[in-house]
Amino acid sequence: MEKNLEIDKTDLKILSLLMQDAKMPYTTIGEKIFVSGGTVHVRMNKMEQMGIVKGSQLIVDPIKLGWDISAFLGIYLDKSELYDTVADQLENIPEVVSINYTTGQYSIFVKIVCRDTQHLREVLHDKIQKVGGINRTETFISLEERFNRPIPLV
Repeated sequence: MEKNLEIDKTDLKILSLLMQDAKMPYTTIGEKIFVSGGTVHVRMNKMEQMGIVKGSQLIVDPIKLGWDISAFLGIYLDKSELYDTVADQLENIPEVVSINYTTGQYSIFVKIVCRDTQHLREVLHDKIQKVGGINRTETFISLEERFNRPIPLV
């Protein structure tokens, strides 16, 4: 994506604060960066229209909801041109939370979240292995996610 020259340091400060706390009121953001809450609102609308901001989401801790297993799958495809078809099928599996088209050893690298090892087995055997175009997979179980942070904007 091309760098968009229509954003400035104020926009980056707004984004940085909201990436730390998406519930922060625009008036509070304005106070922190010395602009009005209305200015923050207008700038956020502009960045949404530009496609920089693509909505917001609530982040929950899956472990506290009983989803104890996070795993990464390296997927080998029968043919690389099957990527779109395979990715479309993977998107329909609720436990798949991210899909990445990669260089290197694997064609696709995905993250899945499951309740336990039995659930993981079911997802791998009954769902992912049945996706047409997948030659084989390698599974890596995450023992801990140390942190997950947004990119540094300012």
